[in-house]
Amino acid sequence: MARGKSGRIVLEVDPKLKKDLYLELARREQTLKDWFVAEANNLAYNGAQTDLFKDSNPNAKDEKKV
Repeated sequence: MARGKSGRIVLEVDPKLKKDLYLELARREQTLKDWFVAEANNLAYNGAQTDLFKDSNPNAKDEKKV
């Protein structure tokens, strides 16, 4: 896969995954870019991935799941 020198990252994902991801990000009041940059920084600089099921946005609405 080609890697350019720009700051762009282009991905092709399953349409259902894209829809579900945007729904969850909207619930968290977070943009895809903000979420990706936070996850990428954590992986690149801390060598670890965050728990994708944990709400990583402190501004998100507090909802209890039953």
